[in-house]
Amino acid sequence: MKIRDFGVEIWMNAYENDCEYNLAETCVKSLTVQELVDLAEKGESAWDDIRSMQLTYGAIEGSDRLRTGISGLYNTMGLENITITHGAIGANDLVLNALVEPGDRVISVLPTYQQLYSIPESLGAEVKICQLSPENGFMPDLDEMRTYANDGMKLICVNNPNNPSGAVMSEEFMRKIVEIARGHDAWLLCDEAYRGLNHAPYGENFSPAMADLYEKGVSVGSFSKTFSLAGLRLGWVAGPRDLIERISRRRDYNTISCGMIDDYLATLAIENREALLRRNLAIVEANAAVLDAWVHQEPRITYVKPAAGTTAFLKYDAPLDSVEFCKRLLDETGVMLLPGSAMDREGWLRIGYCFAEDTSQLSTGLKLVSKFLRQFD
Repeated sequence: MKIRDFGVEIWMNAYENDCEYNLAETCVKSLTVQELVDLAEKGESAWDDIRSMQLTYGAIEGSDRLRTGISGLYNTMGLENITITHGAIGANDLVLNALVEPGDRVISVLPTYQQLYSIPESLGAEVKICQLSPENGFMPDLDEMRTYANDGMKLICVNNPNNPSGAVMSEEFMRKIVEIARGHDAWLLCDEAYRGLNHAPYGENFSPAMADLYEKGVSVGSFSKTFSLAGLRLGWVAGPRDLIERISRRRDYNTISCGMIDDYLATLAIENREALLRRNLAIVEANAAVLDAWVHQEPRITYVKPAAGTTAFLKYDAPLDSVEFCKRLLDETGVMLLPGSAMDREGWLRIGYCFAEDTSQLSTGLKLVSKFLRQFD
């Protein structure tokens, strides 16, 4: 099996340790273990729990406590509908490998997380891409999607909230995609790694989950973005029980189980999610306002204002391709952005704007980007 290089991950691996201002980071500022324990008000009992823990394989599909907590993020998903994975990246990989076979037709979107089209391609599927555009608010063109749908279609892959644009599909819009999938008895995978970070008043921050809307809907979640725990490398799949069983059999070959300490810390996060979400949404709100103000005063940058998540997709006006732009920016200013070409969309830049609680770091980084852009006036 041959698969394309993963553009985003190659770029991040190459440059994220050598920058002064990492404006390519996509997580809300990551928690320390102590911060998580304090947020959960566990005190010394957390350390007692960890010190006494026997480091066996543990619960293969994830502990009941962890899966019970995650099930609270859904309306129709119980323990039997959820399995814990090695990050959302592991979840997507397991779902795609469990569902897609050579010759299947798969519909995906672009830009999005590259797994959602490169893995099906590598498995021998015919992948049709719906191009997302700023003119359409980075929403899939449903007429275009319908033209690609046929009776051989196995799967539709979408991403909500969208990475990199921060666009959010409404429930009404999601149900229209469900209608397309149901009409061809196809599966519908939604990467929901940024779910819970809608830029809305507290309590309105979770978009509907695809697994709740469709009998063949699959939702992938993550502890990295919304929960600020990327270092745990934990995610999950929520979906029909028969698919969870197929995933579990495939996972025996590459994961077996996730770590017990990771499971324990993730359980603290999910059981105390209200306090964690309030912390993270405050960081997102403050930094998103800084970014929006900068875009409106920077003549060489435009964007569709993100409605969720921690990333935005910037259209830039400079006589450089996106890789040269980002390399020169890093060399001259210490600021790291992600070139759009790493997401198969030249002429754009992805920015992550929630990497710090203190907005001064973002403000300083953006001022340096403006200084860099002035040389093209």
